[in-house]
Amino acid sequence: MKTEQKNKLIVLTAGGTGGHVYPAEALAEELEKRGYALMLVTDKRGKNNYKGRLGQMPNVAVLSGGVVGKSKLFKLQSLLKTALGTLQALWVLYRNKPVCVVGFGGYASFPASVAAILSGTDLVIHEQNSVMSRTNRFLSKYAEIVAQSFRKVKYAPSEEKTVLCGMPVRAAIVEAAKKGYPTLKENDKLQILVLGGSQGAKIFGDVIPAAIAKLGKKQAAKIRIYQQCRVGQENEIAAAYEGTGVELVVKHFFENMDELYAGSHIVISRAGASSVSEIAVVGVPSILVPLPTAADDHQTSNAVEIADAGAGIVIKQKEFSPDRLKKVIEEWAGDYCKLKLMSEAAQKVSIKDAAKRLADAIEKKIS
Repeated sequence: MKTEQKNKLIVLTAGGTGGHVYPAEALAEELEKRGYALMLVTDKRGKNNYKGRLGQMPNVAVLSGGVVGKSKLFKLQSLLKTALGTLQALWVLYRNKPVCVVGFGGYASFPASVAAILSGTDLVIHEQNSVMSRTNRFLSKYAEIVAQSFRKVKYAPSEEKTVLCGMPVRAAIVEAAKKGYPTLKENDKLQILVLGGSQGAKIFGDVIPAAIAKLGKKQAAKIRIYQQCRVGQENEIAAAYEGTGVELVVKHFFENMDELYAGSHIVISRAGASSVSEIAVVGVPSILVPLPTAADDHQTSNAVEIADAGAGIVIKQKEFSPDRLKKVIEEWAGDYCKLKLMSEAAQKVSIKDAAKRLADAIEKKIS
């Protein structure tokens, strides 16, 4: 460890959803190993509300506001809050003098990112999705480095500024990948992990229980499902599975995601960048149902890399029916060799050392 690094501060700034928080958490773990001081700048939703490394470091809340899909008055108020938040962030940077600011997206990260530009502090932005967000399109004009999660990113700047780093995932998820794809012998249960993203996915609660019911009790009894749902929807989801014979665990949040990934034979998920990257790193065959309202349809673009690699399939939400899902589960459950090949394909397309790659790019710039 270089002793001079102990005095170098790097500011991380991110919104509050998992797609922004998880890569920031992974980078924080990597930078901490290298001896850097760290600070988190977010908004009031995030301040002192993080677990893991992000919750342990100093964090500062600044004003911010989203403007997408709101009334004119709300947008005006949000713009005013963002302007004030940028002034607050400028003061934070002036007082603490970081060597760079790393932005992970979300409107809570915008004030600190703009403050970095205005103060002449090196700005690094990480684009999680395969379609660059409108905010990052603006920031990329002034950033020193634009780190990409996907090999192809629509609206990305010139190659001189971009670096393929991948999506930094938590160390525990990377470790889970080392366990290998789980066996599926005659008496083993097919484990299905259902992930709905940060907002949950109501359609999964409607379609998946109906698909399992169509399988019949004998086949359903050979299946174990761990399903994520919206807060307060647990009892409703559990009731939908009653009488199917399936083994079921329903929760809003799972603490042991690394164990669940490692033990699952199939994942049914939205196609947010964080979920897609974690699924690929661990190597779980996936059924991806992109959120149709995602900005610029970026979830469909995220899923393409998995589908093209033969590691999973993409089903549009309007085509995600109990009959379609039943057919896929039956086909995959009866072909372990196919599942194993899909698992291997997922791992080949994944980037497991994304946090290291991003930290290397940052160090190269600030050294």
